Amino acid sequence: MALQITGTEALWFLPFVLPICFWVAWSDLSRMRIPNKAVLALVGVFVAVGLLAIPLSDYPWRLLHLAVVLAAGIIANAAGLMGAGDAKFAAAAAPFIALGDVVLLCIIFTASLLAAFATHRLAKHTALRRLAPDWESWSRGRDFPMGLALAGTLAIYLGLGAAYGS
Repeated sequence: MALQITGTEALWFLPFVLPICFWVAWSDLSRMRIPNKAVLALVGVFVAVGLLAIPLSDYPWRLLHLAVVLAAGIIANAAGLMGAGDAKFAAAAAPFIALGDVVLLCIIFTASLLAAFATHRLAKHTALRRLAPDWESWSRGRDFPMGLALAGTLAIYLGLGAAYGS
């Protein structure tokens, strides 16, 4: 399965997106919240850098990804399937994804979600928890900080794009 994102596109986005992904993962782990500022920063990166990174003819279509994923996220949030911050972050991340890479993205997300969930639960129930004893995600019962998996998915996708993009 060949990546549709080009290496050049991914390289343009990666240095700006990675710090936001770390911020989102850390915030969701520690406070079970994805800050709106992080979501807006991600949108801002796409709006500004996207003009340089992707063909101008693709730019409005990529912005449409944001609206479509936001609508789906609102529905998923209303159904109790995901948090509002998760829905907003997924929508903000959507323009970075080439439409032809959606299946690959689902595979990356599945792997990222399984790894993030297993790692979080392992840390929560072992001595690793002492490294960050005050994180809210430890004490939220069955809740899971989905921002960890979502941010990881975007970072992995862009990293793969930078390494192997068309």
